[in-house]
Amino acid sequence: MEIIKFRDLDIEEVVSLFYETVHSVNSKDYSLAQLDVWAPKDEKDTKIETWKDSLKQHITYVAKINDKVVGFSDLTHRGHLDRLFVHKDYQGKGIASALVNMLESEAKKLKILEIDTEASITAKPFFERRGYKTVCLQTVERKGVKLTNYQMVKKIVL
Repeated sequence: MEIIKFRDLDIEEVVSLFYETVHSVNSKDYSLAQLDVWAPKDEKDTKIETWKDSLKQHITYVAKINDKVVGFSDLTHRGHLDRLFVHKDYQGKGIASALVNMLESEAKKLKILEIDTEASITAKPFFERRGYKTVCLQTVERKGVKLTNYQMVKKIVL
């Protein structure tokens, strides 16, 4: 596995991975209606354009195996870990940890003192194992459908 900086040419694989992961990995914790508003198929083309810009502006890494994107994650310059997704066939292989290690290392270099994230029910145990603390449970609404996630935070020791 190699961890590299995000490049524009990775965007279609990244967005496809997001949709596939949400609709498979997160299906144990969220209903079909929730998955459909979280990752609506009809927004895929729009997401390719909007995410390309935000992923370029953020600190973004992709994990590749045999030149295939198997995971990605991004961090804003203010310390918000925005997205972390690993391909459904590569769960539990250390990819998410490798990606977050890179982001936390970058945070230290930039003297970011704290990383926050909004973790799904599915991702919460992963973040807890990495030392993130739950600030609160929250419910977000999209297209009239409510989704539960957790505001979490980790202090970064410089």
